[in-house]
Amino acid sequence: MTDLKPRKMDFGFDDADVPFLWNPENPAWSSMSNAVSFLAVGFEKMIVKLIRQAKPLMTDPAVAEEAVAFMRQEGHHSTAHRQHVAALIRRYPGLQNTLDAVIGEYDLLTEATSINYRLAYTADLEATFTPVFKLMLDNEETLFRPGDDRVASLFLWHFVEEVEHRSSALILYKAVVGSELYRMRMAPSVFAHVLKVIRIACAGFNQHVPLGERKVDALSMFARHRAKQRVLTFFAPYLSKGPMPRAFDGLPIGEQLTALKGAALSQTPGHDPAHENLPVLADEWFRRYDAGDDCTRWYTAEPAASGANR
Repeated sequence: MTDLKPRKMDFGFDDADVPFLWNPENPAWSSMSNAVSFLAVGFEKMIVKLIRQAKPLMTDPAVAEEAVAFMRQEGHHSTAHRQHVAALIRRYPGLQNTLDAVIGEYDLLTEATSINYRLAYTADLEATFTPVFKLMLDNEETLFRPGDDRVASLFLWHFVEEVEHRSSALILYKAVVGSELYRMRMAPSVFAHVLKVIRIACAGFNQHVPLGERKVDALSMFARHRAKQRVLTFFAPYLSKGPMPRAFDGLPIGEQLTALKGAALSQTPGHDPAHENLPVLADEWFRRYDAGDDCTRWYTAEPAASGANR
């Protein structure tokens, strides 16, 4: 029996404008996380279709149950991120083309690749989430608290549920495909595709969101782009797309290296996400949700009458 709980959340993105620079203290993080929202819409749409295609191949009822719960969580994530992205598109209509391009990349992946490949893709990418999201959640005071509470709460919910279902994608992969060697062999193409999609989103931000509102070159998360831009703007400063800080520049370097090591180890044979070192905030989030707190306003909502401690 799966322990996953699909939780449908409404963050009220229709209630008021949603700023692109949702955490004004860290414009690079605002841009990077916005790109994650765009990717989530396409990636999680792909997951839902993949599980529907792969479910007949799952002969173990427990695996099939895990697949359905996993699919429902990812479906809710896709819906919520689509609402966030729609709010950004209302402010910057050109971003509709960016969203279409991102979704198109995943639609093409669905059409052009096998179920086995997409199961490996999902397992490889999902395996990196717990160490990477632990870095983010452990630094929520810097990355999330200073920002728009709706956007911050969206990402907190998404990331803690990714921690909750950290083993799901690998369970499904092992049940249908099984080969650890195949998963490792596919990893380079998987992460090349992920970076391609993120680059599409960031390039769209540079094109459609004025520099005065994004404050940074949205592509500054890419080291090769930073190096190229430094050379170009040295000779032609007018070509600059803006400052090029990184989203995690202010985070402890030791924690960044731990996250990087965890992401690398997640691609090795025998990796078991169940044994990951988990972010403390995940337990707090689940406790507050179960106590009835409004987790769509993580930082500003009043605690529930049940008295869950913050």
